[in-house]
Amino acid sequence: MTNSSSSPAAEDATHSSDLGPRVAAVLVFGSSAAVLVVEIVALRLLAPYLGLTLETSTTVIGIALTAIAVGSWLGGRVADLVNPRRLIGPSLGVSGAVVALSPAVLRAAAELAPVLLLLIASLTILVPGALLAAVTPIVTKLRLTSLAETGTVVGRLSGVGTVGAIFGTVLTGFVLVSRLPVSGILLGLGALLVVGAALVEWHTRRWSGTPALALVVVAGGLATAVAPGNCDTETKYHCAQVVADPDRDSGRTLVLDGLRHSYVDVDDPTFLEFEYVRAIASVVDATFPEGEPLVAHHLGGGGLTLPRYLSATRPGTRSLVSEIDSGVVRVNRDRLGLRPESGIDVRAEDGRLGLRRLDADSRDLVVGDAFGGVSVPWHLTTSEAMNDVRRVLDKDGLYVANLIDHGEMAFARAEVATLGEVFEHVALVGRPADIGLDPTATAKGGNLVVLASDRPVDLRATQEQLNTRQPGWKTTTGDDLSDWIDGARPLTDDYAPVDQLLQPSSPRSTQ
Repeated sequence: MTNSSSSPAAEDATHSSDLGPRVAAVLVFGSSAAVLVVEIVALRLLAPYLGLTLETSTTVIGIALTAIAVGSWLGGRVADLVNPRRLIGPSLGVSGAVVALSPAVLRAAAELAPVLLLLIASLTILVPGALLAAVTPIVTKLRLTSLAETGTVVGRLSGVGTVGAIFGTVLTGFVLVSRLPVSGILLGLGALLVVGAALVEWHTRRWSGTPALALVVVAGGLATAVAPGNCDTETKYHCAQVVADPDRDSGRTLVLDGLRHSYVDVDDPTFLEFEYVRAIASVVDATFPEGEPLVAHHLGGGGLTLPRYLSATRPGTRSLVSEIDSGVVRVNRDRLGLRPESGIDVRAEDGRLGLRRLDADSRDLVVGDAFGGVSVPWHLTTSEAMNDVRRVLDKDGLYVANLIDHGEMAFARAEVATLGEVFEHVALVGRPADIGLDPTATAKGGNLVVLASDRPVDLRATQEQLNTRQPGWKTTTGDDLSDWIDGARPLTDDYAPVDQLLQPSSPRSTQ
């Protein structure tokens, strides 16, 4: 007796020529590249709401790897049960629709249901990631027509998939993010995946869901246009906004990833809104004679509030700023009134690398005010970095830095301990409860200002300046500061768990 029915495997063998080696390679290459594009862009999309921290990066990478593992396993399993050709189009099309909807869904969730943000974010990575990862085992199943070629086929497609992942990573990091908003990248990728599904559908003459998914992509684009949380400018590193001060005509606040980073009065640079900036200005003005021009280096730019202040109050001051985000530099020039004649030279560079380029004994002042979210980039906190700061300062030079911490102040204590190993004199400025001067009050945390030098710092003059500009803030040094540090371990290039030491607070502000 003959059985006229055929198994999926037999049907696959009959029609294996439908999927040639080049088409198979394109599908595996493209789907693997798309997974990495989604992963990298997801980090950018979530940064305004979860912060750009090691924990955020680890979470997104872990979710993406989970998606790849689940997709690879399920894709291979399902390909053994049903005709694999039926799976490719839906995998590409549905993943494209989800990707296109991600910007609007995530931004709406962040504003309307923040407690669900992490769950929704996980799904927007898991679903398309798993569907795209499933393409490789499905295509591999279709290409396996002879046991004699099993190793060749599996090895070739595995290699193609890896090259695709590399391509997606490089393309996103070096090209797409610098030229397109993250929402545009995801909408474009979603459209490409749906187009890919349509081509597969036309080639195999199966599945007819592409028109509906194309409408979903269009809906995603429209929803993204009206979703909350849109940026004025999406730079390489930040979602940037410039917010006008309703109480001060020339006042502007630079908001990066939802955090208030800088306040600038474009007509009066001597007006200092943020407390920590007033504290830094007090330290500088107490350390150097009034009106004396300085040669300064700034680690981190933001709105360039302090360089503008020094230029206005100390004519002839030359400030060199290392700001890693060229988009923030453009915002300063286009929206915040930065003028070429201000004596401020801004370089789009990493702060640590910028330090290395400076000559020894070439600076009167180094200011540390670089942040990624609410965290100082770890490589700017270590004893090796601080030794480089000490190298570029002259013998009477001053290093002053803004720190943010809460709770037990574990990071701030470690950073002050680090400076104590590098410089002869270290002092801390902040609210009495936060710096251990008022044991009866509960520390609230927030901004602290640390200063370090190889010459004695005039703390009396500093306190007088603080009393005028920032009443309530005090200075501490010596034994009181040692008691506050409480044996904290200094940070080094080999040990700098900054993100883990930090205890963040809920307000979305850097000051």
